[in-house]
Amino acid sequence: MTKTSRLAGAAIGLVALTGSLAACGGGDSLEAKKPGAGGASAGAGGAKGALVVGAAAFTESKVLAELYAQVLKDAGFDTSVTVVKNRELYEPSLEKGEIDVVPEYAATLTEFLNAKVNGAEKAKAAPLASPDVAKTVGALEKLATPLGLKVLPAGEAVDQNAFAVTKEFAAKNKLKTLSDLGKSKVQVKIAAGDECAVRPFCAPGLKSTYGIDVAGLVPKGVGTPQSKQAVKDGEAQLVLTTTTDATVDSFGLVLLEDDKKLQNADNLLPVLNAKEAGDPAVTEALNKLTKTLTTADLGELNRKVDVERAKETEVAKAYLESKGLVKK
Repeated sequence: MTKTSRLAGAAIGLVALTGSLAACGGGDSLEAKKPGAGGASAGAGGAKGALVVGAAAFTESKVLAELYAQVLKDAGFDTSVTVVKNRELYEPSLEKGEIDVVPEYAATLTEFLNAKVNGAEKAKAAPLASPDVAKTVGALEKLATPLGLKVLPAGEAVDQNAFAVTKEFAAKNKLKTLSDLGKSKVQVKIAAGDECAVRPFCAPGLKSTYGIDVAGLVPKGVGTPQSKQAVKDGEAQLVLTTTTDATVDSFGLVLLEDDKKLQNADNLLPVLNAKEAGDPAVTEALNKLTKTLTTADLGELNRKVDVERAKETEVAKAYLESKGLVKK
């Protein structure tokens, strides 16, 4: 799942709430969650009780869920990971306590709950997420708390829309930031999904915020190998990807800094069912992980799964041990 599709889900996905959890596609049933329910398990025998960690059906979310499950196991809980198709399905399960904790993205979840609580039209007219992470998390807490959810502090790691050009293009036009690209007056085509043409964080935002001369789109998807190859081959000059894309360099590309903060603060943070996962040991373990994890770390973990075909459980274990977050 891409950053763009997460934003789409936040805006319009509430319709899917009428679907059943049995239709999650690859996910496990949430009906009998404790003990040992769920998908990949971080181990059994926890003295402090059982916790189900939810994950959406894309690499990064599954890696994060494994990190959560393993640090919580090390803290004395019996943990399991349940993969659910999307936020429209796992968020209600989090409220019900069928899932105890999920890795989330601050801005995207804020707008998802904004639409759920206040209605899609009002949320669209009055968004609560912004590039300011503290304000965004504050708005999220106000929405989440009445639903029985507890929002833990956000960390440095962030998965936002990001734009890249070839290293040669950047050098030729003296580009380090998106502002530099706007000032250059160079006309560019963007390799992205079709929706980039109308999304405020894509082509319209690049034009209004940075004055970038967008000549058109090359519709090959968000951060796909085909999109990055299109830029490498000169078919497009700018590719829409994400800040945790670890394959940018392998295509000879470089990210341009979002120096005017067009993108909202989609910093990573844990969200808990306040009743089921209210043990202070849960908060302590997850906060240590959140403070340690960086955007670059997450990109590298994604790369190991997507490029090297390593298992999420293995890359999570190696990372946590290397950072001293779990016992070897």
